[in-house]
Amino acid sequence: MMNKIKKETVIYNDYIVTNDKKRISADNIHAFLTKSYWAKNRSLETVKKSIKNSICYGAIYKNKLVGFARVVTDLAVVYWLCDVWVEEEHRGKGVGKKLVETIVNNENLKNLKGILGTNDAHGLYEKFGFIKDDKSFMRR
Repeated sequence: MMNKIKKETVIYNDYIVTNDKKRISADNIHAFLTKSYWAKNRSLETVKKSIKNSICYGAIYKNKLVGFARVVTDLAVVYWLCDVWVEEEHRGKGVGKKLVETIVNNENLKNLKGILGTNDAHGLYEKFGFIKDDKSFMRR
């Protein structure tokens, strides 16, 4: 059985970064993922199931979900950081950085090995200690 992850909320400028799943909308996440290169064919049912079985973080702006990141982990050795996104109009404002920073500094995750896959955001993750393993995968 997974250990309980403490609810965490961080205020960043006009944004709230939180792992409170009650503030995370599966419909919003699904709408974005259908436009992504990595999950464009993922069904709403699958998105809901992935949220239920993961640690999830949302970035909230004026009560609207504008960013998201999901963590899959055993809470002992490794975590996989995935489905990281920020709505287009909120990019370039540090929201993605704050999402990743909050996750890598989480008390339950900060001493675990982190892995992720990306085709285009290596620079973001390198700021948090991730290094390239190959073209798409990174580890920390």
